[in-house]
Amino acid sequence: MDIVTLHPILKAFLAGSFSGTFSTILFQPLDLVKTRLQNPNPTILNGRNGIGMLNVFANVVQQERIVGLWKGITPSLTRCVPGVGLYFCSLDWLKTNLFPGTTPSSLQLVALGIFARCMSGVPLIPITVVKTRYESGVYGYTGITSALREIYRTEGIRGMTCGLVPTLFRDAPFSGLYFMFYTQSKRLIPEDFFNAQYSAPAHFTCGITAGILASVVTQPADVLKTKMQLYPSKFNGIWSVAVYVHGKYGIQGYFKGMVPRMLRRTLMAAMAWTVYEQITKSAGLK
Repeated sequence: MDIVTLHPILKAFLAGSFSGTFSTILFQPLDLVKTRLQNPNPTILNGRNGIGMLNVFANVVQQERIVGLWKGITPSLTRCVPGVGLYFCSLDWLKTNLFPGTTPSSLQLVALGIFARCMSGVPLIPITVVKTRYESGVYGYTGITSALREIYRTEGIRGMTCGLVPTLFRDAPFSGLYFMFYTQSKRLIPEDFFNAQYSAPAHFTCGITAGILASVVTQPADVLKTKMQLYPSKFNGIWSVAVYVHGKYGIQGYFKGMVPRMLRRTLMAAMAWTVYEQITKSAGLK
């Protein structure tokens, strides 16, 4: 079946999944480094002090070879590919049904992004837990299915959904702010750029701008999410994690791993939106 003949919502899902696949594979090393910066394990990092992004990169390559940078890629793809697809088709459905033929305001754009992310993120939270634990190097899971069984057996539903609140506090505002910044950035660029040979660079530039702004705002929630998912028995809730991080690291603790996360989220989102825009235009969705 030709993609042009498919339902618009299915087109959006397929375009989103396609764009999510490439961006997830390409930027997985940044996600792994971010997770390890937020959880500095002396055993994994050979007891080094002052660990930075480049040190973590070098250590992973030294101990696990270059393929170690893609540790956790399977749960990442399992989460991100359908997740990005669900996000784009949810966003398309919400925008089409709630604002037919009209241009949403900035606040409405934020709300659309938040609702779309919640609709796509909540069902995939168990995979998010497995992905975080894979990347940390703390857990010795051998597969997604066995990891899910082990988590359910030892921690129950609470373990399967741990970190849900900070995950939503991170992803929902990020998606809402990103969609708003991205849309507003597009409005500042002449329409001719999006109809000519500069279409892809123009979309990518808008994506980079939106990603940087949204990443900084949501970084603290990412740190809290990582801690909760790695050590669910240690914390009773988001407040106890926040107190722990502040007590041990101070304010700067809420921004651990910000550089690799900003690079990954910004480049990944920019690429995903650029590919999505090009595919949807070719498929007749726009």
